[in-house]
Amino acid sequence: MAGPLSHIRVLDLSRIMAGPWCGQVLADLGADVVKVERLGEGDDTRRWGPPFLRDTDGNTTKESGYYLTVNRGKRSVELDLKSEEGRSAVKALAAESDILLENFKTGTLDRMGLGYDKLKEVNPQLIYASVTGFGLTGPKANDAAYDFMIQGMGGLMSVTGGPDSEVGGGPQKVGVPIIDIMTGMYTAIGVLAALANRTETGKGDHIDIAMLDVSVAMLANQAMNYLVSGKPPVRRGNRHPNIQPQNVYPVADGHIVLAVGNDGQFQKFAEAIGHPALADDPKFSTNAARVENLEVLEGKLIEALSTRSVIDWIAVFAEAGVPSGPINTVDTVFEEPQVKHRGMLRDIPHPLSGKVRQVVSPLNFKNAPLHFEKAPPLLGEHTNEVLSALGLGNTQ
Repeated sequence: MAGPLSHIRVLDLSRIMAGPWCGQVLADLGADVVKVERLGEGDDTRRWGPPFLRDTDGNTTKESGYYLTVNRGKRSVELDLKSEEGRSAVKALAAESDILLENFKTGTLDRMGLGYDKLKEVNPQLIYASVTGFGLTGPKANDAAYDFMIQGMGGLMSVTGGPDSEVGGGPQKVGVPIIDIMTGMYTAIGVLAALANRTETGKGDHIDIAMLDVSVAMLANQAMNYLVSGKPPVRRGNRHPNIQPQNVYPVADGHIVLAVGNDGQFQKFAEAIGHPALADDPKFSTNAARVENLEVLEGKLIEALSTRSVIDWIAVFAEAGVPSGPINTVDTVFEEPQVKHRGMLRDIPHPLSGKVRQVVSPLNFKNAPLHFEKAPPLLGEHTNEVLSALGLGNTQ
């Protein structure tokens, strides 16, 4: 058994990031994911470079790093959805699929005769997921959206970045397209929940998921802090709003991340830095007191931590059982012994480059292990294979 979803077929009509991320999650879990791409154009992200993959001769290909991020394990089919033949092929694929993913502008597939109400006629058990910026209803339902703007609209940028009073302060986006990624993850949760429900009811479902809704949901503790206190949270840089000390601290040769999570850890931390009395001081002995007196506490911590190197402090804190770590760059992440041990970076065969490196799924199953054998497909690489299996000729 190649993954727990090896019995599932997914029709992926989505492009860019959120929908394809969901499709890749399902492909990693073993599902047969058929990615439908625009004839001659393909997914928009194929052109989102540089960088682009190089072939075995060192020449630049048309496979962008962005596209390669979210399409592993899929089969690519080129179709012209403006043609009757292309739409008929989608209906034929939908008839044999368990899940359909789409992120077209609201109403577009309905006008093509490929909306949920039409496709459930050919497959009543189809689970149809519509991923949009703002949802299928509401005053902005017809508007386009991208991750960056939703990070702003959904409140995430209001709590990300340094305070305005600091040099370099101001709203910041997260360094990866986190709303797209989390929308894809929520979509995966939704379609898998619908699959579980289908085993009980025999019925499919239509899932309406919006990037803005996901962004609001992701406010998590920051939203609840506001709802409980009535005070909107502010940007605090790397400082945690509720737990201290948690911040990036300068040391003798760089910076470390310190994440003290409770009073017991703080006592161990105070001993490790040579200032055990801090844990007995009423101003710092409890988390609530440390949050209240953070400015005073941080001054003491910065002075104490300045005396040793990153490597030294991490070793000291590891011995003491205090969570801390370095600030790795992306290249050094892949040199972390734990990351190597967990096999997060794999080489997958590729028809142009010989192989392509991939950051793989973090999910590990004992009884249905995941396999990473299929690279992100070339545009239309599987068109003939997929359509011929449906008894269809060239529909392009």
